Amino acid sequence: MPRKSFSARTLDANALKSFAHPLRLRLYELLEEHGPSTATRLAGLVGQNTGATSYHLRELARHEMIEAVPELGRGKEKYWRVAPGGFSYGESPADADAAGALAFLLDEVVRQRGAELTRWREEADGTPEEWVQASGLGRRSLRLTAGETAGMRDEIFEVLERYRALSDRRISASPGAPDPGTAHVIVHFDVFPVGVEEVDGPAR
Repeated sequence: MPRKSFSARTLDANALKSFAHPLRLRLYELLEEHGPSTATRLAGLVGQNTGATSYHLRELARHEMIEAVPELGRGKEKYWRVAPGGFSYGESPADADAAGALAFLLDEVVRQRGAELTRWREEADGTPEEWVQASGLGRRSLRLTAGETAGMRDEIFEVLERYRALSDRRISASPGAPDPGTAHVIVHFDVFPVGVEEVDGPAR
């Protein structure tokens, strides 16, 4: 969920405030990982009653974070999935409550990254070799200008956007079950300066 993207919808202040809720974040994560699901199944996964999960799913849908999948439901049963296209947090909003919500969400991104990396390290030994070979953990420490940094960021986001679109098409074509040979793949990308005030500020 990068702050900059090329076709993803930027969340407005109301969406930020609505999304900054621990249970809604968890429901969104579960739909990302497991694909379409019902309020009843999700309730069992998060230890809540169906009424609570239904309410929070409707809130996510109201802000276009998720959408219903009519072709999977039977009777009153409703399936939900993550809305195609992804989203961006955008710049820090002027509204104080929305700015606080954005800070909460960015802290959650950092927490989620750590949890996902820890999970991968725990599961790696039992993962099929072809997926181990396809994975990668990397870190680079570079000396760049702000313009060069922005250019690199945009090039990488263009690549991520191409594969995100491929994933969205695949999910839309087969909403009920993942295609054989595919897996839930997580890509982390962060680029940021550290110590800029120390370097560029007056000597002490």
